[in-house]
Amino acid sequence: MIVLGIETSCDETAAAVVDDQRHIRASIVLSQLDEHRPFGGIVPEVAARAHLAHLDGVIGQAMATAAVSFSDLDGVAVTGGPGLIGGVIVGVMTAKAIAAVHDRPFLAVNHLEAHALTPRLTDAIDFPYLLLLVSGGHCQLLVVEGVGRYRRLGTTIDDAVGEAFDKVAKMLDLGYPGGPAVERAALDGDPARFDLPRPMRGRPGCHFSFSGLKTAVKHRADAFAGRPNRQDIADLCASFQAAAADALVDRTRNALKLMGEEYPHATRLVVAGGVAANQALRERLAALAGADGYRLVAPPLDLCTDNGAMIAWAGVERLALGLVDTLDFAPRPRWPLDPAAPAVAFAGVKA
Repeated sequence: MIVLGIETSCDETAAAVVDDQRHIRASIVLSQLDEHRPFGGIVPEVAARAHLAHLDGVIGQAMATAAVSFSDLDGVAVTGGPGLIGGVIVGVMTAKAIAAVHDRPFLAVNHLEAHALTPRLTDAIDFPYLLLLVSGGHCQLLVVEGVGRYRRLGTTIDDAVGEAFDKVAKMLDLGYPGGPAVERAALDGDPARFDLPRPMRGRPGCHFSFSGLKTAVKHRADAFAGRPNRQDIADLCASFQAAAADALVDRTRNALKLMGEEYPHATRLVVAGGVAANQALRERLAALAGADGYRLVAPPLDLCTDNGAMIAWAGVERLALGLVDTLDFAPRPRWPLDPAAPAVAFAGVKA
């Protein structure tokens, strides 16, 4: 079984060809960093136009690298949401055209599900497992029970952790993309210099909050007399990164306890999403998992950030179960993995 995967939900134009033997035959990712860097962040219209300009070429390169033709495909998978709707539309319409012209099954993939299933591509792990999904737009803890079966234990009540990293980078003029810039600066910093809050730490449950931490960093940055020097910035980044990791570990510890009560034989903690590329966070989570009798599974760095291979693999999984979509599928800017999960409060939260 061979599936083409297309990803255009944010600022990477990507396509990949993956088979059901977990072989990534091709994976092409075209970054839009240069287009968005002058704006200090992602501009949705710029992203959509870039996808429109480059997607056909990226798909062609992936097919050529994999040495397959459209007639060799068993399905065409694409991110159907959530994401920046202009980019999602570009990908979905392109995938529909390929599927229609070549009479191949069309598979609309939830972008979050693709992240959730990536460790089954890279490490062949079995269900169920606990997933910490951390990115610029999402911060969730989910029990992954099967394809299309996700139960949310916790989510952020305000900002995603990746968004907090990006905003801190912007406050400190570290450039774009912000997450890797903060991580690089933190390498030379003292994480104990600044006493920053650990929102929600010690509370019951598994929800996150990062707005207060982000605000605390801004107050510290504003308190410098003039522009902070290189060491000040490094120390503030290291202190922020440590506080964010403490909060994530605390919430994940609670989720592991809940997971163990329901699935006593579960042994895997998975971290996925763009922030999963952060090495300091990986080390903290690995220590947490080991202490609780789990093993941390984290995809390779190039499969943490957005890519077509994870979309293709999710397509493989869904196609094997007969979960094919019709060509009237409507792109979705929002698409929760657990639609039954209750809404969380946004007001009255303190660090």
